[in-house]
Amino acid sequence: MQVKKYLVKCLHRLQKGPGYTYQELLVWYCDNTNTHGPKRIIREGPKKKATWFVLTLLFASVVFWQWGVFIRTYLSWDVSVSLSLGFKAMYFPAVTICNSSPFQYSKVRHLLKDLDELMEAVLERIVATEPSHANATKGLNFTIWNHTPLVLIDERNPRHPVVLDLFADNHNGSAGSSPALRRGCNAQGCKVAMRLCSVNGTVCTFRNFTSATQAVTEWYTLQATNIFSQVSPRELVKMGYPGEQLILACLFGAEPCSYRNFTSIFLPDYGNCYIFNWGMKEKALPSANPGVEFGLKLILDIGQEDYVPFLTSTAGVRLLLHEQRSYPFVKDEGVYAMSGTDTSIGVLVDKLERKGKPYSHCTVNGSDVPIRNLYSNYNTTYSIQACIGSCFQDHMIQNCTCGHFLYPLPHGEKYCNSQEFPDWAYCYSELRRSLDQRESCIRMCKESCNDTQYKMTISMADWPSEASEDWIFHVLSQERDQSTNITLSRKGIVKLNIYFQEFNYRTIEESAAYNIVWLLSNLGGQFGFWMGGSVLCLIEFAEIIIDFLWITVIKLVGFSKGLRQRRAQARYAGPPPTVAELVEAHTNFAFQPDPADQGPDPGAYTHEQALPIPGTPPPNYDSLRLQPLDVIESDSDGDAI
Repeated sequence: MQVKKYLVKCLHRLQKGPGYTYQELLVWYCDNTNTHGPKRIIREGPKKKATWFVLTLLFASVVFWQWGVFIRTYLSWDVSVSLSLGFKAMYFPAVTICNSSPFQYSKVRHLLKDLDELMEAVLERIVATEPSHANATKGLNFTIWNHTPLVLIDERNPRHPVVLDLFADNHNGSAGSSPALRRGCNAQGCKVAMRLCSVNGTVCTFRNFTSATQAVTEWYTLQATNIFSQVSPRELVKMGYPGEQLILACLFGAEPCSYRNFTSIFLPDYGNCYIFNWGMKEKALPSANPGVEFGLKLILDIGQEDYVPFLTSTAGVRLLLHEQRSYPFVKDEGVYAMSGTDTSIGVLVDKLERKGKPYSHCTVNGSDVPIRNLYSNYNTTYSIQACIGSCFQDHMIQNCTCGHFLYPLPHGEKYCNSQEFPDWAYCYSELRRSLDQRESCIRMCKESCNDTQYKMTISMADWPSEASEDWIFHVLSQERDQSTNITLSRKGIVKLNIYFQEFNYRTIEESAAYNIVWLLSNLGGQFGFWMGGSVLCLIEFAEIIIDFLWITVIKLVGFSKGLRQRRAQARYAGPPPTVAELVEAHTNFAFQPDPADQGPDPGAYTHEQALPIPGTPPPNYDSLRLQPLDVIESDSDGDAI
């Protein structure tokens, strides 16, 4: 079937109405549509036609403007937050407890000997009003000092500050920090700073502090990190506090427990930490009822007398409540419990449920985060803290060619130390202060879509009381050391009570502020209010659009066909030649040789072969005429259907 016939039939089936011109179709639409306005344009007089045309155009513009506003609002993907309360028996959270001191000083003294002696000399130089004699520092190991020394910055003349090296007169003879200069430098005029230089010493920066206490603590921690990073993980665990020494008594509800019910994990900031109710395969322990009697009760001995003096200045227990399958970021999220107190911690549960894409950039399990999770070796769930820590360690390895001791180390990499990486402290300090580094990590890391937070209410009281102190310490000393003498003191004892305040839990849930129902309702409301239309009116409009497209296609096909006909007719000036005329032009009736060819060469044929006989010419048929196929057209059956 020809293309025009097919298109006309399709248009006839779709339209079922008027003629096939644009004008007739538009008039038919205005006369039959259910939308107010178009009917009045074709039925009223000239003035009313103009009035209704302007009004229809104006209100249609208002409708499209309102539609744009609502669609843009819907595509903003805003969320609304709902708070609901629930009541049910809940699983007890995982409880991580750490000693404030990561190591026992008696076990790491040999590693920190040179550093402690140097630290004592530094404090003497800072505190002393008169300079010490040179022989007082002869036995010090200045190898550690040369990498990252502490300096005094004399700011009495802000325009020309003077940098004074504390030990310059003892080991390098610097004239810039003579005893006379240091003698006039007091606490108000001088500030202690840490000098960090690159490997060749050409680029240096100073990390300033407002107090010498902060300066020496940061400096000692940096040097201790350099030392412990070269010790094997197994040896570091042995240097920490063992579970049987830290956990003296344990009771969960009515069931007794011990250090064996805790999972040991080594954290570089706090050494050996112990987690109750934590594991990937075990089911979480339920809490029978709210209240102190159904929670976790612990008595801990922090062994404060064996703290590393310059590394740890806080005495107590650092603890954290978290989900069973999450990694404990005790330093970032934990709280302290004082020694010599009974600390009660009431727990309330908040469950957060965030909407995923496109409403937020949260992640379900971290698989869509472009950062390798270095904490995945612990088989823990994804968290934004793990992502940020992994991101910083990646930047550390990329920029400093080594990893920091406080973060997990990727396979095949090494921890930073001054022997193998002399300028790692300078690189670490620059990276830590880099705003671009922090922003890039925050931009790549995503929050978890589902999270559980434990809100704590903390109260404390002295424990034990003066009246019961004697017998309690006697019993605890007998149980731990099998000694009749008191081996414990108030300075090292911590009592913890962790329990659910109530079984009510709050669910904070995000939901779409504008859903598809809201969008359709507002779009329909505006269309109906301004133009009196409905969904059927939109279908009518779509029908007319389709009819316009069909008519356009038919016109384009007709135009293309007419163009081909005109091109075919232009090739012949007169009527087409007959078959006989075309044959006669290519036939040799007299069998004469071609002037360009005088016949076959007799030498080309042997005497046994006969010469070729000319063929017989075709008959002369004058009844056939050659016409191009694209000109042939049957108009008789193509006009009416």
